[in-house]
Amino acid sequence: MSTEPDVWASQLRKGVLELALLGLLTGTPKYGSQLVGELAAHPALSITAGTAYPLLARLAKNGLVRTTWKESPVGPPRKYYTLTDAGRAQLRAMAATFDTVAAAVAAILEER
Repeated sequence: MSTEPDVWASQLRKGVLELALLGLLTGTPKYGSQLVGELAAHPALSITAGTAYPLLARLAKNGLVRTTWKESPVGPPRKYYTLTDAGRAQLRAMAATFDTVAAAVAAILEER
């Protein structure tokens, strides 16, 4: 039984979204809808707020990101996310694994 391409693509994206979010947080603190917008600039990683916020909450619960509330110049206060030291370590480890796996798959596909 083969996996449908859309199902497979969805599973692949789910597997890399955490890595992508951690990567986006390496600079300055960002709020949730800002992160959603930055992911939307990469259509293959585009997600809705309904997907982003539970993932960000899990990252916070696991101690990989810290949250702070800041006043917004246009509306209610916003929750900002920042990488913790544990989050930076996790990002390095995940990026190294991703690079290794991507290189192996690329090598296999080149052999076709």
